[in-house]
Amino acid sequence: MKKQTEPSWQALERRAMQPQIDRFIMTNAFTLRLAPAIAALACLLPADPVTPNCLDAAEMPRVAPRDVGLSSEKLQKVKSIVQAQVDKKRIAGAVVLVARHGKVAFLESFGKLDLKSGKSMPPDAIFRFYSMTKPITSVAALMLVEAGKLKLDDPVGNYLAELKDLRVYAGKDQTVPAKRAVTIRDLMRHTSGFTYGMPNGSPVDQLYIKNKIDEGTLSDLVRKLGTLPLQDQPGTKFNYSYSTDVLGRVIEVVSGEPLDKFFRERIFLPLEMRDTGFSVADSQLERFATGYARAKGGLRVIDAPINSVYRKHPISLSGGGGLVSTARDYCRFCQMLLNEGELNGTRLLRRDTIALMTSNQLPAEALPMKLGGFALPEHGFGLGVMVRQQSGSGPARSDGEYSWSGAASTFFWVAPKPQLIVIILQQIMPLDINLQLTLKPLIYSALTD
Repeated sequence: MKKQTEPSWQALERRAMQPQIDRFIMTNAFTLRLAPAIAALACLLPADPVTPNCLDAAEMPRVAPRDVGLSSEKLQKVKSIVQAQVDKKRIAGAVVLVARHGKVAFLESFGKLDLKSGKSMPPDAIFRFYSMTKPITSVAALMLVEAGKLKLDDPVGNYLAELKDLRVYAGKDQTVPAKRAVTIRDLMRHTSGFTYGMPNGSPVDQLYIKNKIDEGTLSDLVRKLGTLPLQDQPGTKFNYSYSTDVLGRVIEVVSGEPLDKFFRERIFLPLEMRDTGFSVADSQLERFATGYARAKGGLRVIDAPINSVYRKHPISLSGGGGLVSTARDYCRFCQMLLNEGELNGTRLLRRDTIALMTSNQLPAEALPMKLGGFALPEHGFGLGVMVRQQSGSGPARSDGEYSWSGAASTFFWVAPKPQLIVIILQQIMPLDINLQLTLKPLIYSALTD
């Protein structure tokens, strides 16, 4: 098989994540403390008149914000904040969706789909979702758990023989036996001991890079992982990693189907997620956003739709970061989660399974959860999503909130208490969370009941 010459999703995501992980808390701790003040200042901006949007988001009803207990005036400040990012050339464009009680109260697009052509960003633009793929892969695996084909505490080696009898890094040229097997649960909560091959990471990260861990198929990935040591003893530490890609391969082996087929038939078609997949068809190309990185004086193209890697059927179906999607489609997926496993009469998972997925699964020794070596207080990790365990300095109604992001600065969160879904989509790398941090307290403050 001819080797992949263009950067893989994993390589692109790793490059995007590294700078942000290096300074995740250092850079943003101050912003986190200032977030309420930022929202308060935003409220001083003049509100734009409400502009109806012609797109019926996900066949979910479009309503005025007041009809679902949201302040129209405060949500209009979202428009001013995002547009300011476009005007300052921080981003080319964005789409923001806010839904409550199963109804879409805000769906707005900003800026350009592509700067060179000048085409406006449509509300149904297709974005690279990268790690926002992970919750979908976790749902797929949990469907197999409910079908009795998997158990959360089964050793991964039961399904992938290459990952039996793994060893753990113990110093240069030294390893020790793993104290226990890596389990399916470990894959979902990132306590497997695998890592992600970060350029500035650990010695095990460097081994991943040396062995070109991200080249080839999912089967190739698993085979290479089986020859390399784990970074940590299984079950002891949260470490963001290729775990969800391995989980994708488990799904393929257990179901007997390629990951794209399983996703399409078991999740996308039942939820009517019509623009979600591992590649972009010719008919979708006019809605596919250009990928950008920041450069001196503006933005530079890093993935143009016309010659994008997403135009081809991928060599590796990455359950950790391979999907493209839209705000419409992902809102349907989030609403299914918020409805405790069901959407419009179609049930994917039981209520108790969703409760398990969206509650902290990290053991006490893995808390506080750390990303890039920095603690994330008040958070844990469930089965594919980050979970806010207590509000602490955040809004009181954010307890139980679950969320995740993608390397191209996409982000979602679901707040079960106020029945709120928020999706923020950009296409800028490396990952930039400042817009997310600014909009979150503002959107929470828009709740009126």
